Amino acid sequence: MNYLQHRISSGVIALVATWVCWISYTQKPAEAFLFPRVIATLFFVLAVWTFIKALLGRSKVGNGLSIEATKNMLPGIGIAFIYIFFAAKGLGFYLSSTIAFFLLLSFYDPAPNSEPKTWMKRVIITAGFIAIMYALFAVVLKVYTPRGVFM
Repeated sequence: MNYLQHRISSGVIALVATWVCWISYTQKPAEAFLFPRVIATLFFVLAVWTFIKALLGRSKVGNGLSIEATKNMLPGIGIAFIYIFFAAKGLGFYLSSTIAFFLLLSFYDPAPNSEPKTWMKRVIITAGFIAIMYALFAVVLKVYTPRGVFM
């Protein structure tokens, strides 16, 4: 990856971080966005810092992404896009997170899909992940999550 590619990609990420941070500070009710504001602010600061380093030429630049690596990431990007823009609000945070996590695990788990044992393992891992996420967000942090079909 040359320096121009790095500057463009870090600039796009800085713009996304700016948008996310602005959204978190302008939404109501304000108390529901306390935790997202902390994360969005951290995301913004790190993204702008990386962009400035890229502009100054102080970033360590690698070889970029190969076509094969990009193809491997496309299913995950598609799932994330559907999750963020459609599922989380319509189905609720926990149901949509369960579906998205299970799909991501199914796409990227190298275990064979033909064995029932593999599918059971994925179901158990998904259930454990969602239980931990619920305990963290709803019980420990008391964070507002998008409501929908199931919570």
